[in-house]
Amino acid sequence: MSEFKFKVVLEVLQGENQVTEIAAESGIHPQQITSWKNRFMEHGASIFSSTKEAREKSSDKEGENLLRMIGQQQLEVDFLKKSPGISR
Repeated sequence: MSEFKFKVVLEVLQGENQVTEIAAESGIHPQQITSWKNRFMEHGASIFSSTKEAREKSSDKEGENLLRMIGQQQLEVDFLKKSPGISR
């Protein structure tokens, strides 16, 4: 499926046909094709990054997400501790 998406996006980027024409030919909604194209444009550079770079970026993002979740949970715990009627 990813190879198919890639081919569709390449066809859009070549600009020979309109997205609506490509959508009609491939049986896919034009908005879906636009979404694939946008994702490719945002993340296409990662294809050329080394595996180590990709792992480091992924690890950094995962660490940020975990810290955000911990902060949110701490706020919730603090809120519940201050709420009346909650036994400790």
